[in-house]
Amino acid sequence: MLLTSFGHACFSVEIGGKTILFDPFITPNELAKSIDINTIEADYIFVSHGHSDHIADCATIAKRTRAQVVCGYEVAEWLKKQGVENTHPMNTGGKWSFDFGTVKCVVAHHSGGLPDGSYGGNPLGFLFMTPEENFYYAGDTALTLDMQLIPKWAQLNFCILPIGDNFTMDVKDAIIAADFVKCHVVVGVHYNTFGFIKIDTEKAIAAFKAEGKTLLLPEIGQTIEL
Repeated sequence: MLLTSFGHACFSVEIGGKTILFDPFITPNELAKSIDINTIEADYIFVSHGHSDHIADCATIAKRTRAQVVCGYEVAEWLKKQGVENTHPMNTGGKWSFDFGTVKCVVAHHSGGLPDGSYGGNPLGFLFMTPEENFYYAGDTALTLDMQLIPKWAQLNFCILPIGDNFTMDVKDAIIAADFVKCHVVVGVHYNTFGFIKIDTEKAIAAFKAEGKTLLLPEIGQTIEL
């Protein structure tokens, strides 16, 4: 399975011939200047919550690619007002079978207001269960005991966890989260974009290694195989 990083918490995964984009925040991200959003393709766009650093480029990319946007109900309603017609609203605990596999929405402890200040509903994490591999994208979240439920639904090949602290889990909590979900291959997101979430990446990688885990931190624009 191929994963491409676009910076912050935006990345894409290729599954069964489909390209799935997550939390599009590229244009306002100075670290992602090399990325032209007009070249990004997507069959689906999954949005974990309504904060601008996860949804800024969603409407633009969705309207150009005609990708289906999968997100919380309130976020879907807001996107419709931005001219996005192809949405699939979901909520915590629900699951749906798409043409690439099944996705279950799981708890993420965070907030979720939309860029214009309107109510954004509950933030979400996503559990992907596919014929190729299973993976968990936690979204923006604190460490939570609910993560211990993930292995009851699927055995993971890899997971994507925030590691930047201040707004989300830090590295130490992400290591515990990896234990909770029983996954030893972690892609780190939501770090180093802003001053509040600056971390020492070498120390982070070493901390995961010391616990028998692999922390992957792909460069912006880099594609890795998982």
